[in-house]
Formats: sequence, C-alpha cells, structure tokens
Amino acid sequence: MRIPERDEKQRLYEDARLRISGLTAGEPDRIARMAGIVSVLHGLMPHYYWTGFYRVLGGGLVIGPYQGTVGCARIAWGRGVCGAAWQTGETQVVADVHAFPGHIACDALSESEIVVPVRDRDGRIVAVFDVDSTLPGAFDDIDRIGLEWIFSAWGE
Repeated sequence: MRIPERDEKQRLYEDARLRISGLTAGEPDRIARMAGIVSVLHGLMPHYYWTGFYRVLGGGLVIGPYQGTVGCARIAWGRGVCGAAWQTGETQVVADVHAFPGHIACDALSESEIVVPVRDRDGRIVAVFDVDSTLPGAFDDIDRIGLEWIFSAWGE
C-alpha cells in the first residue's frame, strides 16, 4: 500500500470519474451504482484499504456495498467519522483516526479515513462514502475534491 503523489492522485480521480460515469449512466438502481463506484475506486486507488457505503436507513447508517475487511453493520447518528459526516453534512478528512473523538474501530488496521456525504437530487443525504487506509495521513484535499467531484453527479 502506498500514497500516490499529488499529480498521480489527480489523474487517478479523473480516470475514476470517467469510468464511474460510463458505468453508472442511466442506471436507476442506487445499490447497483454504489457497487460499481466501490469497485472502480477500490481497484484504482493504491492507498484505499476499505472502501464502501453506509446507507441512511431509518435513524442510522447501514452498511452497503463495500470492499475490504468486515465493516461495522450499523452506525448511529453522529458516531465516529461516518456519523460525523452524516450529522454535519460535510466531508471528514481524518489523518489519524486514533485522535478522532468517538472513532469507531471497525478494523484495527485503519489509520486514516475520509468520509463524503452522498446526496440525492433534493439535497438529502442518502449515504456516506467511507474510505480507510492503513497508512496515516493518506487522505488530503486532492482526495476530498476528487470524491466530492465524483459524488456531485450522484443526484442527477
């Protein structure tokens, strides 16, 4: 596992966006779109260890399509990095998960994390996209911008 340099990261996100738009164009099923997105990003990004969605169902987040080790099945509103992204509606970039108040350790190998809220066409958060890395400080503004760019078309 390695963290790509800035230029490589940008190219990888551009490639991912093209692949994802081709894969998901016209697909009405949200779970199918999620599965395709996870597959593309998990396969392309050398710094991704756990890649997946938590879907908003009822009063909590429920695990959706993912790739990696076993994840937490459910996460409550405001709990951990995923719950914070859902509660604030803002992307969470965490360089050291052990320093994040209330971090949920679904996998002891996780060192850093990024979580992006995913909104429907009406602006409601319908899921969060969660990525963990076994490397500290693996995620930065390039990841945030790249993922927010990918999910900006989600509700279209």
